[in-house]
Amino acid sequence: MAARLAQLRAQAVQAAEFASKHGGSYYKELMEKNKQYVVQPPTIEKCQELSKQLFYTRLASLPGRYESFWKELDGVKQVWKNRKDLKVEDLGIATLFGVELYAWFCVGEIVGRGFTLTVYKV
Repeated sequence: MAARLAQLRAQAVQAAEFASKHGGSYYKELMEKNKQYVVQPPTIEKCQELSKQLFYTRLASLPGRYESFWKELDGVKQVWKNRKDLKVEDLGIATLFGVELYAWFCVGEIVGRGFTLTVYKV
């Protein structure tokens, strides 16, 4: 255990040295590439204003999302009404989509349990 700890410490020191040597140039390059996204002046007040704008813009988009949801639901209802006319390919795609949803659910459960496969840590 002590050997592993020493190895991790050495890796952390190497990472810190790399970041201190190359971090400044990486930051400058990143800011230069993305300067069109920087709002001037970059102050805390401006950040708070942009945060409020984002919140209320997302809030304003809810009616559109609500309408889109009901349109999608109507489409699903139409497919369900005409389910006898579905092709085998369409059923296969729907089945694979359902399996993928279930797989992502299982991955989320594993992550939620702290990456254990058996029990929740309480």
